[in-house]
Amino acid sequence: MAESLLFFTELLGLPVLDVKGRRIGRLRDAALVPLVHPARIDRFLVGGGWAWLTIRYDQVASISLDGIRLKDEVLTPYHSDEYMLRIGRDLLDQQIIDVNGRKVVRVNDVTFEVRSANGNGNGANGHDHNCLWILEVDVGVRSILRRLVQGALPPRWIRRLQRPIPPNSIRWEFCNIVEPDPQRRLRLNISHEKLEKIHPADLADIVEELGQAERGAIFESLDSEVAAEALSEVDPKMQASILESMEPEKAAEIVEEMSPDEAADVLSEMEESTSEEILEEMEVAPESEVRELLEFEEDTAGGMMNTEYITLHEGATVEDAMTALRGNEDQLENLNSLFLVDSEGRLAGTVPLARLFVASGATPLRQLASDTLISATVTDHQDDVTELFDKYNLLALPVVDEEKRIAGVITADDIISVLRQK
Repeated sequence: MAESLLFFTELLGLPVLDVKGRRIGRLRDAALVPLVHPARIDRFLVGGGWAWLTIRYDQVASISLDGIRLKDEVLTPYHSDEYMLRIGRDLLDQQIIDVNGRKVVRVNDVTFEVRSANGNGNGANGHDHNCLWILEVDVGVRSILRRLVQGALPPRWIRRLQRPIPPNSIRWEFCNIVEPDPQRRLRLNISHEKLEKIHPADLADIVEELGQAERGAIFESLDSEVAAEALSEVDPKMQASILESMEPEKAAEIVEEMSPDEAADVLSEMEESTSEEILEEMEVAPESEVRELLEFEEDTAGGMMNTEYITLHEGATVEDAMTALRGNEDQLENLNSLFLVDSEGRLAGTVPLARLFVASGATPLRQLASDTLISATVTDHQDDVTELFDKYNLLALPVVDEEKRIAGVITADDIISVLRQK
């Protein structure tokens, strides 16, 4: 491996030399200042005698396995700076998210690339200088070997020993740092935009591998809609734990984006005082829907149903249905059926959505309704509901109240969730 690549384990303890080649001290850590640059090492921390000193990146003439040579000697005492991300203190041995691989990994070592700032050789002429750029985070056996023999063998010997071992690393641009403290996230310029592009199910798998504080930190910083989709994929008890760790205002924003039945399920898992705080922060319309669902026992059709559905009068046509669909685009992803009601609001029929696309606009919806009207009442037990789905191969089941008015709908996804929990 060329010495244009250096590992953090090799940098630690390297001698730092002044312009005349005299040793000032040894390297103890290196730090990014993400607000200044996301990948270039901005500061080197040197231990010399009783105090640590700080070296700016532009004071370094050259960096190699033989040491770090300076181009000037105006050094300042080190003071802790919350805008710094220190490699040894804040990154090594910490969990980070591999956005590309959609997994949580632990950092064993870091690979740097030595770059000439102005492209004029190795920087020894006093005008140019060397910079260190984070290239990769190392997570495999190679990096473990380097850690184990660090200081016991010369770096060049260690490089020869590691050659037969395949590398396992993640490019820095695919790394997402987990930082629970919201103020420090801001100071370190840590965002989770890359996480928002991951499929909600993959994002749920990632957060389940993190500790409670880290889970809350991730969800607090995500867009509310993305957070709601990911939270829906997480185990219900963990959902409650995540929301409980957050400020009620942010938790309410996320719960509002969930479907009412999922929102009711997660709030029912929480302490009543905590769920009440979240409900009070919600907008009136979603709050009232969720409160209604919370009145039902969890193992009944009322507790399982979703209140997001589309109804039309039994005299409506296909054209009327298409207009209703265009007005409810947010529901289309999970919609399987439309429901017909009579003049008293009682359930009169179920129309599978697919049948709309093979009929003319003037076709009455009654002609497209399923031959048998199957429904459940709000008090039916979930076992009875599951049997209906199994017996009739249903994708959606309307739920009615005592007066036969539609109260909600249960979908096949809800049944799958029930069966998984068993």
